[in-house]
Amino acid sequence: MRDKALQRRWELFLLVVLAAVFCVNVSLSEFYLREQNFINMFQLSIEKLIVVVIMTFVIVNGEIDLSVASVMAFSACVLATLHRDTAVPFELAVVIALAAGVVAGLLQGAFVALMGLPSLVVTLAGLIGFRGAGRILVEDNSIGDFPEWFESLGQEPLVGRFSFALILFAVLIVVAGIVLHRTAFGRSVFVIGNNANVARYSGLNVARDKLLIMTASGFFAGLAGVLFASRLGSVRGDLATGFELDIITIVLLGGVSIFGGSGTMVGVALSILVVLNIRNGLGLGNIDQNTQTGVIGVLLILAVLVPNLVARVARSSQVRRVGEPSPPDHAGGGDTRQREPDLHPTQE
Repeated sequence: MRDKALQRRWELFLLVVLAAVFCVNVSLSEFYLREQNFINMFQLSIEKLIVVVIMTFVIVNGEIDLSVASVMAFSACVLATLHRDTAVPFELAVVIALAAGVVAGLLQGAFVALMGLPSLVVTLAGLIGFRGAGRILVEDNSIGDFPEWFESLGQEPLVGRFSFALILFAVLIVVAGIVLHRTAFGRSVFVIGNNANVARYSGLNVARDKLLIMTASGFFAGLAGVLFASRLGSVRGDLATGFELDIITIVLLGGVSIFGGSGTMVGVALSILVVLNIRNGLGLGNIDQNTQTGVIGVLLILAVLVPNLVARVARSSQVRRVGEPSPPDHAGGGDTRQREPDLHPTQE
């Protein structure tokens, strides 16, 4: 109950921050309130947001995936290489690229779930390895000339002004919220993230769930990489470099504990709005990309530091309250303290 109260307060805090950022952005540029600006705000980061959804499950489950941006690049490079060097139909190349993301997630998940290695170490190795594999495939080249339908998928609106990726993200975050908070699988994700040993003794298949989530992380990273290639119209080995910083920052800023076991999809959605609006405001203010990255880095530190400080203060105050002696009850008048029995009564 106390954790839920802290989570609600954090979400309220994010609403206040969002309102403040909104007011600042309005004062910075007259273009901020235009409809196309808000669509562009999401469209330019849509691949990150798709990965944010599955990263929420990963971190709530008590793990982390630092390799998502590299897997995005790897899947896109697989697609581009198949398109350039083979006679494989492009539709099949897309399927193979998605399968490459699944294999990447499955491989890392096996090391984490079945061999018990720390996900931080495993996915750090994946960050380096899959990025290197992508660079080997495309070298220093930029590969493009994709089919027209594929480029239109990422660049043209599908319904109204909304692209396929935007619609996919909207559906995905709603479904993910339902799964995380309203299903038995979602409850098991929280239990495992809170204490994997307790979950194991309670009969939950911890290894299976961790493997499933890490594999899903690879799939959605691969999907995001393919969609990124569709939007850009070309692929390079440095595709999506540094995206993991924004993705993890958004999840942690949304109130998801870095230690696992707590967080809400509502908080993550609010965090998405905060980070996108901050980046948009910095862009409208002609702030360079390096400074924007620095700001996101500061947000990442605060996202980890502030919730833990608040929780520590709350625990300390609770301990002090428990340790304080209860005041005597004088409701009945007189001294109501217990008297020790007189072991040596005076004889009259």
